[in-house]
Amino acid sequence: MFDYLYSTVEQWHWLPTLYLASEWVVRLVMLFWVPTRRSPEAAKGWLLLIFFLPWLGMAIYWLIGRPYAPRWRIERIKQLAVAMRPIGERLRKHPNMVHPSLTPELETSVTLAENMGRLPILGGNEVELLGHYQASIEQLAADIEHAQHHVHLLYYIFQADEATEPVLTALERAAQRGVTCRVLVDALGSRSMSRQLFARLKPAGVQCHEMMPTGLFSLRAARTDLRNHRKLAVIDGRIGYTGSQNLIRSEFKEGITYEEMVVRVTGPVVNTLQFVFASDWDLETEEVLDSPELFPDPHCTGAVAAQVLPSGPTYAIQANQRIVVSLLHGARHRIVMTTPYFIPDQPLFVALQIAVLRGVEVHLIVSEKEDQFLVSQAQKSYYEDLLEVGVKIHLFQKKFLHAKHLTIDDQIALIGSSNMDIRSFVLNAEISLLCYDQEVTRQLHKHQERYFARSRALTLEEWTQRGYLPRLTQNLARLMSPLL
Repeated sequence: MFDYLYSTVEQWHWLPTLYLASEWVVRLVMLFWVPTRRSPEAAKGWLLLIFFLPWLGMAIYWLIGRPYAPRWRIERIKQLAVAMRPIGERLRKHPNMVHPSLTPELETSVTLAENMGRLPILGGNEVELLGHYQASIEQLAADIEHAQHHVHLLYYIFQADEATEPVLTALERAAQRGVTCRVLVDALGSRSMSRQLFARLKPAGVQCHEMMPTGLFSLRAARTDLRNHRKLAVIDGRIGYTGSQNLIRSEFKEGITYEEMVVRVTGPVVNTLQFVFASDWDLETEEVLDSPELFPDPHCTGAVAAQVLPSGPTYAIQANQRIVVSLLHGARHRIVMTTPYFIPDQPLFVALQIAVLRGVEVHLIVSEKEDQFLVSQAQKSYYEDLLEVGVKIHLFQKKFLHAKHLTIDDQIALIGSSNMDIRSFVLNAEISLLCYDQEVTRQLHKHQERYFARSRALTLEEWTQRGYLPRLTQNLARLMSPLL
């Protein structure tokens, strides 16, 4: 018996050598492949994983590591742009589609956003900030109740519960009176909720689809890490919503209550929100939404100059990261950044550092509570660096502040779905609304002052006294920050 085992081992003695050689082949091949179209930070994170666990690291990279959308999605976007060209040409000729006059400093940001997102700045809008969680849901439901032609909802998370009941009821009533209702939800974000939601809405005549569905056996399945993280609504092409809030109760995670920021807008810019919805609807259904009723002649409802900026892996440039970095470099007096997740890449961190050194007052508002352990630890690993350069960090108390917005001086307000982290910059489909308006910025400042009042200031002295175990945990999580 032992002779047989010994002879078998002798026969296959070359296997360990072959396996070790294969690991080095994987390392060398991935050393060439991983840095392609990737930031140095992300490349180093992946290569570190692959160096220690070559085959497992390569498998994970193949599943979730390539920072670009499948070719068919990119081609579909190009085809849609051609199909939608007549709509764009008609709207551009309308007298209410006006490029407002701005200062040269603001025009540079406008041009950058237009070149990246291919959507124009438009004047004549009215903007309302909704900072109360349930009130924003009820306002959306009230607008749906008055819809006459269509209702379009696109949300990362949408659950049928007691908080969203007003929206569900309004959708059912709208569909019953002949209004076309379309709902898109992210397949992963709403993975445990979409079946119940669709079972409620589809019998009423609401058209429902999952965005970027996953699956092992579908050629068109999306990777689990590429998500549609947008939150937007369009009613009759006249009213639009976007911001940080999903359609779900504020306490959907045990022990955590979420606080959000939503923006309601009317005016010509709603047509550009509609275009973003139409693009995502086409990607999932191959139905082109190009009827004139969906893109009505715009009415000027206010005096706000606003611009929609979509971003995501179907775009060649990381639009939300570029616009934030550009705005930081353009700030002259004060920056207030509010985000639930802050994991900066090198350009974002350097922009904050340079702003402080130029004499700009820089505030970062984040939650002291955490809802994702690994992300929170990676985020905390940057606090010491930020405090050392002079960034003022405010830890929001009690609730989890999920709002995502930025103000630059007294001139620019950016509100949307994007976090200040590498995932939102590279992997997620996101949407932002830029408002070049002092009054909107002033309104957002009031909400930021409310956040300050409910926060405690983190000091460098306090933070450097944390224990060795938290330091170790945070630094290890930081190594993975490009992968989060």
